[in-house]
Amino acid sequence: MAKHSSKPCKKGGYVLVMRHASSPREVPDKQTANTDNSKPERQLDESGRKSAVAMGKALRDLRIPIGNVLSSPTYRALETVRLAQFGTPHTFAELGDNGQSMQDGTPAQAAWLQKQVARFPTATNTIVVTHLPNIVGAFPQLASGLADGEALIFGPDGKGQAILVARVKIEEWPAIHF
Repeated sequence: MAKHSSKPCKKGGYVLVMRHASSPREVPDKQTANTDNSKPERQLDESGRKSAVAMGKALRDLRIPIGNVLSSPTYRALETVRLAQFGTPHTFAELGDNGQSMQDGTPAQAAWLQKQVARFPTATNTIVVTHLPNIVGAFPQLASGLADGEALIFGPDGKGQAILVARVKIEEWPAIHF
């Protein structure tokens, strides 16, 4: 784990790129799918639902301001956003799983995500919810062993580029204090 302080995030200016919360690899059948999961697609498991709720509460308790929320259009990513109460997400196909559920992302998706982390907001933070293959494609040296719901927090390096300032697992957010 990288540095663990979220204190800079209180002033905004950071981009949090997170893997969606815990989700089983199987698509639920119609009897076990959430009522709003009409396709049905993979959805969060009990651990994923609880950790998404706890993360959102922790960010609010820490008074970390959230501005733009960018999300994969998949159900499990949107469920993470909804349960964490991050706000209304803007969905982008570039953050999706290409309809293949955990297959490799494309070079174009990696380039798109790299551009997003260099767009630092003012007075808020941007949250990006996507999938492991997309994060690995964009940041192969930084994403090794990235867990479900884990976030890579990027800040400006002072030279117009993004630098990793912290890596926080979803279950660690409630324990952060400052």
